[in-house]
Amino acid sequence: MPYVHIVIVLALVEFFGFSLAVGKARGRYNISAPATTGNEMFERYFRVHMNTLELLVMFIPALLLFGLYLNPLIAAGLGVIYLVGRFLYLFAYVKDPKKREVGFALSMLPIMILLVGGLVGAARAAWLR
Repeated sequence: MPYVHIVIVLALVEFFGFSLAVGKARGRYNISAPATTGNEMFERYFRVHMNTLELLVMFIPALLLFGLYLNPLIAAGLGVIYLVGRFLYLFAYVKDPKKREVGFALSMLPIMILLVGGLVGAARAAWLR
């Protein structure tokens, strides 16, 4: 499970980096806290950050369950795909939100696989008790 744990830390570091990008955009586009609107470019950074938070709620538990019940190396590999997807999503969304599909797909597909795998693995473990 150490690779799974490394991926979790990297996901949290990535999320922290996204929060720094929001803070930088807040300054660049003169958006005073607590406002979250007022400049389209700022809103793009903010939306990426919030979307990533929304996905972390599913990603981290699914990654842990898949790694625990099925295979930690495959879980970590899927986690790396998620991390790459989030970076691609950030760059695409900030440039042109209509072109975010690849980054979004590379974020959601691993989560769906991890969720299904975690459920199957846990159900199998419960059944075999």
